[in-house]
Amino acid sequence: MAKKIEVKELLDAGVHFGHLTRKWNPNMAPYIYMERNGIHIINLYKTAAKLEEAAEAMKKIAGSGRKILFVATKKQAKDIVAENAKNANQPYITERWPGGMLTNFVTIRKAVKKMASIDRMKQDGTFETLSKKERLQVTRQREKLEKNLGSISDMSRLPAALFIVDTLREHIAVKEAQKLNIPIFAMVDTNSDPREIDFPIPSNDDASKSIEKILEYVSASITEALSERKAEKAEKDAAGEDQQSSKPAKKAKKKEKAEVEEDSTDEAPKKAKKEPKAKKEKTAEVAEDKSGEEE
Repeated sequence: MAKKIEVKELLDAGVHFGHLTRKWNPNMAPYIYMERNGIHIINLYKTAAKLEEAAEAMKKIAGSGRKILFVATKKQAKDIVAENAKNANQPYITERWPGGMLTNFVTIRKAVKKMASIDRMKQDGTFETLSKKERLQVTRQREKLEKNLGSISDMSRLPAALFIVDTLREHIAVKEAQKLNIPIFAMVDTNSDPREIDFPIPSNDDASKSIEKILEYVSASITEALSERKAEKAEKDAAGEDQQSSKPAKKAKKKEKAEVEEDSTDEAPKKAKKEPKAKKEKTAEVAEDKSGEEE
């Protein structure tokens, strides 16, 4: 289990700073502690509780072997999200959200396959047979695809969940996930609507320190789940090998037991044959004794 998040850590990272009071969303009222200098202050105790709840749910998803797609296209969040998603071995989108990324996933997969086919062209020498102009066009196409979709090249099916930084900016991603009933985890600031999110984490989604603190905790939970899954798999494999190795021994024991039973069955008739002979000799002796007495 990941260590419990401390309120002081969140405070030091500036997670409590919200937006200007005039920009607030009334639905965020339960998560607002107070107002100071025209800025709303987020209740960090509620943030910590929601963060732990979200991390636990994400841990279960990752532990089942499914993927969580991280989404953040704002400048201050791009690098942080990319780094933490890579550490947790999860796909991410940090450039422009491709329209239909979820609702038209088949088309997106075709674009990813196109990238793979260009790579194959370079390997088998087909690329060299193209003219200089065509090579330039293909190279540019490959670079564009890599920039927009390179981070999801290993994602062969729809993600099990989304983690979003700034739901207002990524409103298209939110709508697509809602349409497909994909759970949404998100950092929601005081200007966002938490009702659209399945697991809202009330926090400052503008400061890089705040984003980094939340992402570090979440990615640590996912990494822990993946390592536990790997350990369980290794144990099962080891148990399977033990069973296979014990099978020949069991067969040998069965064979030995069968041989012993065969030997015992062979001896039984011999004993049975000997017994009647012994009985006959004994009865003959008794008859002789009786005849001697009579004389």
